[in-house]
Amino acid sequence: MHVSTSSGKKPHSSPPAGRDDPAPRPSRRVFSPEYKLAIVTEYENAPNGEKGAILRREGLYSSHVIEWTRARDAGVLTGRPADPAAPSKRPKKSAEQVELEKLRRQNEKLKGDLAKTRMALDIMGKTRALCVPRMSKELTW
Repeated sequence: MHVSTSSGKKPHSSPPAGRDDPAPRPSRRVFSPEYKLAIVTEYENAPNGEKGAILRREGLYSSHVIEWTRARDAGVLTGRPADPAAPSKRPKKSAEQVELEKLRRQNEKLKGDLAKTRMALDIMGKTRALCVPRMSKELTW
């Protein structure tokens, strides 16, 4: 059965008896610049094993800290623009350095792949030697 109103719109239905309204929609968290700076500083000064504990304690993700670190380095969190003449914490890598690192990683990966392939071929050769019966020089038909 279809109920229509004078405007042609369906009337709003109330929730069934016994059911509460759904939980209110959560609001987006907003962090102050002071909080962001404090967390970034604490995170950077923490030993490697403790960094995850800081994130869990604060209910944050590593992407938050990465984004806040970039904002701090750009001068956004301090409220003043970054001084382009001041040296940054991390020196920029030249295109040659980036390419060199990429090629070194690729070389290490290929060395590992080659070692795995050689090991697999060695195992296959030994398996074949054990499993294939020795054929006599004479074949019988």
